[in-house]
Amino acid sequence: MAKLSLTQFLTLDGVYQAPGGPEEDPSGGFDLGGWSVPYGDDDFGAFMNEVFRTPTAFLLGRRTYEIFASYWPRQTDPADPVAAKLNGLPKYVASTTLEAADWAGTTVIGREDVAEEVAELKRGTEGEIQMHGSGALAQSLMAHDLVDVLHLLVFPVVLGKGMRLFARGTTASAFRHTAARTTGSGVAIHTYEFAGRPAYGSYA
Repeated sequence: MAKLSLTQFLTLDGVYQAPGGPEEDPSGGFDLGGWSVPYGDDDFGAFMNEVFRTPTAFLLGRRTYEIFASYWPRQTDPADPVAAKLNGLPKYVASTTLEAADWAGTTVIGREDVAEEVAELKRGTEGEIQMHGSGALAQSLMAHDLVDVLHLLVFPVVLGKGMRLFARGTTASAFRHTAARTTGSGVAIHTYEFAGRPAYGSYA
C-alpha cells in the first residue's frame, strides 16, 4: 500500500494560492501570485530534487495538473530529475469536469467519489504517491485521513488574503514532526507524518 505525501508551499499566514506566478491562480480576485519566486535558491532546489527522487506515482488537482501539463512535457533533458519523474511515472488527476488528459501517462479519477478512488489507488500502488500543490484536493483528502506525509515549505512572507490550506473547518489532526531544515533565503521546510487525532490536556 502506498503512502500519500503532500508537498505544499505556504506563506506564514497559511496561504497556498498561486505561489509560482501572477497568472497561476487569480480566482477570487487574488492579485499577489508569485510570492515564492524570490526565495528559490540552491537550497530550495536541492530539497525539491530530493523529493522527486522517491515517487512511484503522482496525484494532482485539476488546476495544478493544467499548470504542470503546460510546462513539464516540454522539458526533455534526461538529467532533469523533476522532469524525468513527472513525464515518466503514472499521473492521476482528480476532476469531476475534465474530459480527457493529454499528458502521457495520465488517468482522470474522482468523477464519483474522489476519497474512495484515492483510497483504492493507495491500496493498489506501492511506494509513494506524491501530491504537489493541489490545495483544494489536499483539503478534501485530509478530511478523510488519506494524506500520510506533509512537506510544508513555509516562506517568510505574509499576504493577508488568499486560499489557506488549514482553513476553518479543517479536521482536527495530530502529526509527528520528522525533519526540518531552513534554506539560505529563509524558507522553513518541515516534514510531518499523520498521527491520528490530537490529544488534549491542561496546564492547570
